[in-house]
Amino acid sequence: MAPVVPRSTDHTAVRPLDVVITDGWWAQWQRDNREATTPHALRWLERDGSVENLRGIGSGAAHRGFWFSDSDLYKTLEALSWDLARGSSEAVVAAVAELTAVIGRAQQSDGYINSYVQGGHEKRWDDLTNGHELYCIGHLIQAGVADHRSTGGGELFAIARRAADCVVRDFGEHRRPDTDGHPEIEMALVELYRVTDDRSYLTLAQQLIDVRGHGVLEPHHFGSAYFQDSTPVRDETTVVGHAVRALYLLCGVVDVYLETGERALLDSAVRQWESMHATKMYLNGAVGSRFEGEAFGDEYELPPDLVYGETCATIGNIMFSWRLLLATGESRYADSIERSLYNLFAASTSVDRLGFFYNNPAQRRSERPAAPADERPTRADAPGTRPAWFKCACCPPNIMRTVASLGGYVATHTGDGVQIHQYLPATVSAGPATLEMRTTYPADGTVELTVTDLESPQWTLALRVPDWCADPTVTVNGEPADAVRRKGYLEISHYWRVGDTVTLTLPMPARLTVPHPAADALRGTVAIERGPIVYCLESPDQEPGVDLNHVELLVDRPLNEETRDGTVVITATGVARDDSPWAGRGWATLGEQPAAGGREVTLTAVPYHLWANRGPSVMRVFIPVQ
Repeated sequence: MAPVVPRSTDHTAVRPLDVVITDGWWAQWQRDNREATTPHALRWLERDGSVENLRGIGSGAAHRGFWFSDSDLYKTLEALSWDLARGSSEAVVAAVAELTAVIGRAQQSDGYINSYVQGGHEKRWDDLTNGHELYCIGHLIQAGVADHRSTGGGELFAIARRAADCVVRDFGEHRRPDTDGHPEIEMALVELYRVTDDRSYLTLAQQLIDVRGHGVLEPHHFGSAYFQDSTPVRDETTVVGHAVRALYLLCGVVDVYLETGERALLDSAVRQWESMHATKMYLNGAVGSRFEGEAFGDEYELPPDLVYGETCATIGNIMFSWRLLLATGESRYADSIERSLYNLFAASTSVDRLGFFYNNPAQRRSERPAAPADERPTRADAPGTRPAWFKCACCPPNIMRTVASLGGYVATHTGDGVQIHQYLPATVSAGPATLEMRTTYPADGTVELTVTDLESPQWTLALRVPDWCADPTVTVNGEPADAVRRKGYLEISHYWRVGDTVTLTLPMPARLTVPHPAADALRGTVAIERGPIVYCLESPDQEPGVDLNHVELLVDRPLNEETRDGTVVITATGVARDDSPWAGRGWATLGEQPAAGGREVTLTAVPYHLWANRGPSVMRVFIPVQ
């Protein structure tokens, strides 16, 4: 039931597993996803017109919301479909059936479906640059694949396949020379091929990748690079343009490689991933530094307060990195997923799971107004707390489907072993054995895995060593393990018995992280991290009178850890300054600048993912140093 299941085994280093998350933070989030976020989302999809647009086709009713609102419903259905396999409530089962029936009635006899076009606002395939027609159908296909993998495939899967067949008839064999302005359908078509073994879907996915980069789309006011249409995929060296579009396209690129073995596709994807992580990604996992075009900026263009950091873009990186992990077996891709999950992705949702951030800053200089209580804020509002929904509602259902399918990103297997990539309480069932994983990670760096069932006694267990961990240790039944370090993993080849317990210890002292000196907006600052968690300073935690816009960290003083209400917080010594010696000036001649006064204060840092849950606040991740 994993979201990515390559059909070919010739080009994968490791194979996916569907892991059951049993306890802890992520298990609670999955429960909240089902019990709180799902009814919340279903109410909003009715309220904002996403369902009614499909229900009202042919009635003459006006289309409400954005022209691509169908996709919000499809992503929500994908999330619910992943949940169906784990015993969703009768209400959710009924909701899936009802919404599937709405989509089925809206679908035309040849398989085409799009509420905006069918409502008379556009002609079919007439504005692929901006119309999102294939994008919406791609999300419908992914919902159908989730339905198939969870339940064996019912009406939702049948609807999705009819829509895919329509696209193949109209675009296949180069009957049309162009593609959609928003990539997405490429990875959906590959996944449909994996389920059905119908090669026409894979062939069309490759065609849509091949034509992009040759100027096949109208450039619009952002230019061709915004659509990843200025450079052929195999020639591209870095991520460009709209961040979500770029990463969704790269997911499809790696998917096609995994089925065909075309090395040029993998090489391009790896180049772009490396460039993004080295020069265009924030410490908290945010990508896309520009509000204009929701786009990647230049190398090291990483302003903390002006970053866009769309939630969907970080989800795109999780999906992209997972595919590269399957292709290569290298731990750096799992490291990236971990950074994204525990920081920006976790921060994108309120602790009650009923509010969401569309864009995610790394610094908030002033307390912004709270999210409107009864309106639909647009993504440009950048409110001080998380809104309940958005007019452009791509992020909430994207979060929902990621949480629902998270068990598919935890572990993999090969013919001779099991690989653990993310650490959380879970049951891992693979060919040779079943393992129970117990941990309070990331609050603590101890992970225990116990063999509870055994099919084959001899195999290799590989445990990821996170890139932040300098001195890991591992034991088997309390004795030091004979482990080999390879590709970022500790590999333990052992003759296993039921009851054997492996204990991995990952020391995680708080540390200071220095940005690359080419990142001008971050020069002279540090960030606080502990394990996989990025920390921030938020105004409610500071001493009275401390303005976080005018503090400096004393880096020669210790970082202290303490637990408050179940959360590890970090305290440090800093200087709070006032600007009075500058006499209202924002500059001074070198050597003549006045010495600023200040007082020593205790600065309290909390996990970034918890910020903005106590009302509007001032916040910063990167702290100037003295």
